[in-house]
Amino acid sequence: MVTTTKAAVEHPGLAERAARGRAARAELPRRSHAAWSAPAGRTGPVELLQQQAQTRVPELVPIRYGRMLASAFTFYRGAAFLMASDLAGQPRTTLDTQLCGDAHLSNFGAYAAPDRSLVFDINDFDETLPGPFEWDLKRLVTSFAVAGRDRGFDAHQREAVNLTATRAYRESMSRYATAPDLDLWYSRISVDDLVQQFAAAASAKQMKRAQRNIAKARSKDSVRALAKLTEFVDGDYRIRSDPPVVVPTRELFGPEQHGQLDEIVHAMLQHYRSTLGNDRRRLLERFRYVDSARKVVGVGSVGTRAWIALLIGRAGTDPLFLQLKEAEASVLEPFLGASEFENHGQRVVEGQRLTQAATDITLGWLRTTGPDGVERDYYVRQLWDAKGSALVDLMNVRALAEYAKICGQTLARAHARAGDAAPIAHYMGRGDSFDRALAVFAEAYADQNERDYEEVQAAVDAGTIVAQVGV
Repeated sequence: MVTTTKAAVEHPGLAERAARGRAARAELPRRSHAAWSAPAGRTGPVELLQQQAQTRVPELVPIRYGRMLASAFTFYRGAAFLMASDLAGQPRTTLDTQLCGDAHLSNFGAYAAPDRSLVFDINDFDETLPGPFEWDLKRLVTSFAVAGRDRGFDAHQREAVNLTATRAYRESMSRYATAPDLDLWYSRISVDDLVQQFAAAASAKQMKRAQRNIAKARSKDSVRALAKLTEFVDGDYRIRSDPPVVVPTRELFGPEQHGQLDEIVHAMLQHYRSTLGNDRRRLLERFRYVDSARKVVGVGSVGTRAWIALLIGRAGTDPLFLQLKEAEASVLEPFLGASEFENHGQRVVEGQRLTQAATDITLGWLRTTGPDGVERDYYVRQLWDAKGSALVDLMNVRALAEYAKICGQTLARAHARAGDAAPIAHYMGRGDSFDRALAVFAEAYADQNERDYEEVQAAVDAGTIVAQVGV
């Protein structure tokens, strides 16, 4: 019998870990993070987006371009691969943690924890991978620079917001560097606490909108999805057709293929259940599969395969909507190396479980061969689980700065949970030099984002690529 042993886990003291962070300043000075200029020979945005399109559903790719080109901000939301390619050409620290991989401000939001209380956290992990902490932070701060321009804020106002995001991250990381590990692990940010924090910066009108938004998020669950997305036909529920956004599988495939697809879906759900804990497998076994559809979601994700599956519980009226979302290689992998996980659905799930304070009880993954004979990875989660996003397009400068603070604190908690806060905290230090460097970078990269947006728009105007708007 052959046995293997893992190397012992090392436990360096706080002083040693802090020294590592300070030593990293000599390797990469904090002020150097301010620099951005497009290098000679930079691969253009059209070429990079077309590379991504190669593996996507062809008829959905124009919808992706249309959604991205709604504004420079929506373009930024879909341009994670472009920014990763640019960051890869920049000097980087060796202070790694589990990255979200696409930490823009719209990928933070509220959702229901397993105890059904509303929490606030990062909520998109399609691109998650270990890497240098500053990549996530630069993407976050730049998203506020881009959003500030979209809101019409001037350079001075945007600088204040940008500085707030990094300062909140830095100060939070400093606290986490000396926090007890269990306290850090149990830490989470409740929406009720955030409402109180936000109230100090928001107007009465904004608070009323925020309260309505929270109430709307609380109501977003499978019961509401059943009412919105289905109809009752021949004694059972069927997902309503709303092409091209929602297309039932019975319409995507012929009768013979659809019968085969039902078998595939059952096999997918069986495989998926095996990735859950025994208690959650037992829960899922109480639901029967009813129907499925392809659903277009997000901005950057459009064109990847995303399915929704309707399951009904034993009461006959208790629905569970699952989303099965294709997981391709992270956009970071060409630059940071391949994931340790062979299945990209597992990569997403493991990254999410590591960094989120509370995760969806249905979170799992699978691999399956589709009707086209191609094997693909998926991760699975509830379609709607009290999910809600901040109404950034209605925020004034003070409110956007407060939201930047909340997002900076949240990202720091995720990075500290997944990595080691002490080296990161001592690299950034107690002063604001790192904050100012990232604020400068954010504005310079926001300029780059606008140039890329205009270049892709010009390609649409020239007929090089096709964009379908309003979908």
